[in-house]
Amino acid sequence: MNIKEDQIIGELVAQDYRSASVFKKYGIDFCCQGNRTISDACIPMKIDPQSVIKDLGSANQVQHSNTTDFTSWPLDLLADYIEKIHHSYVKEKTIEIKPYLDKICRVHGERHPELFEINKHFNATAEELAHHMIKEETIVFPQVRMLVKAKRDSSAIEKPSFGTIQNPIQVMMDEHTAEGERFRLIAELSNNYTPPEDACSTYKVTFALLQEFEEDLHLHIHLENNILFPKAIELEKTMQ
Repeated sequence: MNIKEDQIIGELVAQDYRSASVFKKYGIDFCCQGNRTISDACIPMKIDPQSVIKDLGSANQVQHSNTTDFTSWPLDLLADYIEKIHHSYVKEKTIEIKPYLDKICRVHGERHPELFEINKHFNATAEELAHHMIKEETIVFPQVRMLVKAKRDSSAIEKPSFGTIQNPIQVMMDEHTAEGERFRLIAELSNNYTPPEDACSTYKVTFALLQEFEEDLHLHIHLENNILFPKAIELEKTMQ
């Protein structure tokens, strides 16, 4: 792949998810801010774009049998996958992480007051994501499935009450940005999920779970922002 500075980050990751590890290495947000070019993302961070491009080239040459080409999936299947895999993950892990955070706040909060801030941000994320996923599961995803079915059947589709699918999608993307920012704060407060020397086992497990949660959230948002949403918008346009 011939990669250039003016290419869009989200599109590169959509083409090959192995690119995500390179952007993560440089601290470049490929999900919530994936609509930027490589050059635009590098400027505020004072990174040489050519270094990023070189690493992207190396990453893309590595062959992985388990690399999934989500861009080739039918949109209704992708919506089902996101709901069954990523939405379920968020629901399960929030239930698991919240008691751990409460516990380490009680035990270690006096020596590590940043834990209270982490706990506050994670609880806010858990609440917001719960509402967010309901909106996706009751508004956006059903509309995606209807669009796909209408296209397959060559049938007409009623105009939804929200007008165009771009409207709820824009709301979802704005909410993605907010949660991405919240997790950047959590990562900063936790020193990139590095437990302190006096951390107990629960402390270490909690930070590991938070890091895993963020990584899953990045993939979750990437699949929506960079693949499902733009393809759904284009599909709707072809049917107008």
